[in-house]
Amino acid sequence: MSVPSPALSPPSHLLIPYAASGSPASRSALRALQLPNLARLLSRLKPGLNDTDPDDEAHPLAMPHERALARALGVTAPPGHAPWAALERLASGGQSSNEAWAWIAPCHCQVGMDSVTLHNPSALQLAEADSRALMEAMAPYFSEDGITLAFDTPGRWLARGEVFRDLATASLDRVIGQNVNAWMTASKQAKPLRRLQSEMQMLLYTHPVNDARLARGLPAVNTFWVSGAGALPEGRPSLLPSPGEGRKNVIMPTTLREAALREDWPVWTQAWQQIDATDCARLLATLAQTGHATLTLCSERSAHTFEAMPPSLLSRVSGLFQRTTPTAVLEAL
Repeated sequence: MSVPSPALSPPSHLLIPYAASGSPASRSALRALQLPNLARLLSRLKPGLNDTDPDDEAHPLAMPHERALARALGVTAPPGHAPWAALERLASGGQSSNEAWAWIAPCHCQVGMDSVTLHNPSALQLAEADSRALMEAMAPYFSEDGITLAFDTPGRWLARGEVFRDLATASLDRVIGQNVNAWMTASKQAKPLRRLQSEMQMLLYTHPVNDARLARGLPAVNTFWVSGAGALPEGRPSLLPSPGEGRKNVIMPTTLREAALREDWPVWTQAWQQIDATDCARLLATLAQTGHATLTLCSERSAHTFEAMPPSLLSRVSGLFQRTTPTAVLEAL
């Protein structure tokens, strides 16, 4: 998921997904990390909202970092209903409308005795030509249900259709590595999508693209996942950050996500050091220049936000916050 904000503008809100993980190997990597700019930020910001998943199995359809992004951009839809596909289409220059959109991700699912596990779509290494060929083969079937497919990236297509209006969907980050049966919506509205998934499994099983992939030792594309469904609300066609509405310029790096999903903790460590040297340093500069900055650190189960303190308060409590190390804060996520 990308954030619609100018690439060169200084951030006032740095939102970092997968800043920590529950993996024991990641905890070991975390303790060896040196993050001086993050330490400086934590010494000058006060703790704010702590959004944590419930302890039971009924987790929200959106991950903590996705819920944090929605709050930062003023998207008030409940988890699973945020119209991310429609919002990003508008941000990339699409015309404003009340049409319903969704993202379609070509995926590989591994079928076990009692579960169907969705693998990380980025591991497919899907080339653009192959992605387009698969989309073109699948498009007529989707069209029969009033769904129009359009190419976005090799790993994600755009889909337009009424079936996506008010449809609750689990995000890819929530489902990757999980049994998809727990996240498949059972609503009557999603019945055409469940049928399409069955039909596409049969179509993709014999598709030449998959034959060539298997010959090269690559996993087959054997299903798709729907996420980011919904329509922009009527009378408010744009949810993009706007200075006139007082929205923050949100920066959300994705390098930690890719490494964490692969459980590649050496690369994750390098990505954290790069974020500290770049994004954290820029947020520090924004704080020094404007007195305003927001930092949100996220794990798979929680998102903790830190906000700028008034100078008078900072002078009274700075000693306390300087003793709060990045390692302690990240381990508590």
